[in-house]
Amino acid sequence: MADEPDLTRSKVGRLIDRYGMAGLGQELEDRWLGRGYDDRSLRSLADWFNQRLLERRLAEVGRDPLDGEVANLYRLLSEEDVTAGSRVDAEATLEECGIDVEPLRRKFVSHQAIHTYLTEFRGASKERSADDRPGTVRQTIQRLRSRLVAVAENNLDHLRTAGDLTIGEFTVLLEVQVLCEDCGASYPITDLIDRGRCDCEPDAEL
Repeated sequence: MADEPDLTRSKVGRLIDRYGMAGLGQELEDRWLGRGYDDRSLRSLADWFNQRLLERRLAEVGRDPLDGEVANLYRLLSEEDVTAGSRVDAEATLEECGIDVEPLRRKFVSHQAIHTYLTEFRGASKERSADDRPGTVRQTIQRLRSRLVAVAENNLDHLRTAGDLTIGEFTVLLEVQVLCEDCGASYPITDLIDRGRCDCEPDAEL
């Protein structure tokens, strides 16, 4: 059996590991293959990844960006049609936060790096993406469930920090159940997908 590929051998994998962006690799794959998202081009995925990296660096220095601020800063740093003055202003904003701009810019990845990471290190292929429909659906549901749990935990923590909620250490639990109204059987949705059927009796042969 072949060894699992070392994802950190790729630039994208190293950045995900270095900045603690767990789950971002799976989301990149899902966005490329259109699992739960409109499928994206490699170039747009590179921009999306670089924005997540910029967002992470801002979080590390304690900066909570406003809506749209990360996308705008990235545009000012990376696009060629930006005026020199606007670019300098964006660089000054980051430097005031304690972020060295040039090392950050060197970390930005290209669409080729995204392609290498997805195909050579994650084994993703658009040609094979439709082979396992149940598996694809299961992954999409699990990803969305994990995202909802993370959003709930983050917002509850903010409420607790602000003094609007009193609670000890907590865990958010989420399970989606599917009820067949014909046979009355109920299953966790991923269990039903793995099982492949409910308890309804197959039609009797004539």
